[in-house]
Amino acid sequence: MPYFRVTVTDPALPAGAQRALAEGLTALAVSVLRKDAARTLVHLDLVPPARYHVAGAPLADGRDAYVEGNLTRGTNTAEERAAFVVAAGALLADVLGPLARRGVALHELDPDSCGYGGETQRVHYRRLAGEPAAS
Repeated sequence: MPYFRVTVTDPALPAGAQRALAEGLTALAVSVLRKDAARTLVHLDLVPPARYHVAGAPLADGRDAYVEGNLTRGTNTAEERAAFVVAAGALLADVLGPLARRGVALHELDPDSCGYGGETQRVHYRRLAGEPAAS
């Protein structure tokens, strides 16, 4: 159940670029993090540069972007997470052009504290493995 929130300092970002970010992050979730595309969510947050602050001041010029992703703890290795950070940063640059920061952060959530479709991730993974939902 990965959830990616992408903040881009361009409220007029063309639909094609928006689609490329959503499709690209979903493809990376599948190929790098071994996630199910049908359970991958991408939320684009397009903001004016004045709402994006660097060193305490609004971004004066240019475009910047930041990806935050929530993953279920224990479902990916450190190497997979690091590879995703690198690949997502490259995707941002490919789609949006040169960016000074293009940040990427992954947060790992406890499988009992997150879920999708009305069930926790722990229940989901146990069901997939053919195990009982409760221990």
